[in-house]
Amino acid sequence: MTPSLTVPAPHAPSARAAAERLAGLAVPAGALGRLGELGTWLSAVQGQVPPRPLDDVRLVIFAGDHGVARHGVSAYPPEITAAMVRTFVAGRAGVNALAGAHGVRVRVLDLGVDDDLDGLPPEVGEHKVRRGSGAIHLEDALTAAETAQALAAGRRVAEREVADGAQLLLSGDMGIGNTTPAAALVAAGLGLGAGDVAEVAGRGTGVDDAGLARKREVLGAALERAGERAADPVETLTALGSADLAATVGYVLGAAEAGVPVLLDGLMSVACALTAERIAPGTAAWCVAGHRSPEPAQTLALAHLGLDPLLDLGMRLGEGSGAVAAVPLLRSAVALLNDVALLSDLGDLVPTDA
Repeated sequence: MTPSLTVPAPHAPSARAAAERLAGLAVPAGALGRLGELGTWLSAVQGQVPPRPLDDVRLVIFAGDHGVARHGVSAYPPEITAAMVRTFVAGRAGVNALAGAHGVRVRVLDLGVDDDLDGLPPEVGEHKVRRGSGAIHLEDALTAAETAQALAAGRRVAEREVADGAQLLLSGDMGIGNTTPAAALVAAGLGLGAGDVAEVAGRGTGVDDAGLARKREVLGAALERAGERAADPVETLTALGSADLAATVGYVLGAAEAGVPVLLDGLMSVACALTAERIAPGTAAWCVAGHRSPEPAQTLALAHLGLDPLLDLGMRLGEGSGAVAAVPLLRSAVALLNDVALLSDLGDLVPTDA
């Protein structure tokens, strides 16, 4: 079994002080809604009231291919993964546009793309584990050593970003077919079996009814093949995950262990947060959900983690795009707790000769 780890909770005294400050702002009680709650959470994870401005926000996209992509579970061919990695590096993908608008730095890392990605900067592939991950309904996604390697790589990436000044980390994904292993991670994390796949299988990139049926078959076979190993989160990653998903789990763990908050994206990001919480209880307290994906597995995992998404725009692009779109909400929460006058200050603001 995986060793039991625990992540320290965010700073409770700061949360209480932020709640008191929020209650004392010169606004009607409860008028700030979830922005007020966000400000309180940010104070807790920063250990400071009011919270510091989020000037250094970073997104890391973990890319990898998945053996199931060649078994009818996706509307797009696996070759798209490598092409999109090149597009991220060129700064021309959807998430690049959003990141440019909201002041978010973007990195893409190849953990398991089935391509050598010749011509790209060496740092893109410095953490590569393998070319493609196994088709999970037929074989393990990874070896035990590869799982450990990917988890460690994700942790190192988070640690480097934090050491370089990151105040908020976002997780992104790229990999054709990746909603299938991500749904399998959620099913395993929630104790669901082969007979429950309809609860977690969504249309991903937009598969038709036949594709959805095939995806359910693959998921059912994968969960049945994994069997009791799904009860252990690290074994789950070996049997049902992939190199990029395991690295994302390590990244979320590394951020939480370093005391830096994580803004989650869609299904892949949330499935990895769920797995990270299984490995180290308390991790989810350092996470906030950026948006709700149409994928049913994400909704189930969010409910289990107690996370309520900030946005619900029907987005299913992946890449970290939903998380990036939510960044202005966190910055708004910081501004409100910092810059709104306190009720106790209003007397000083009213002219005495009025």
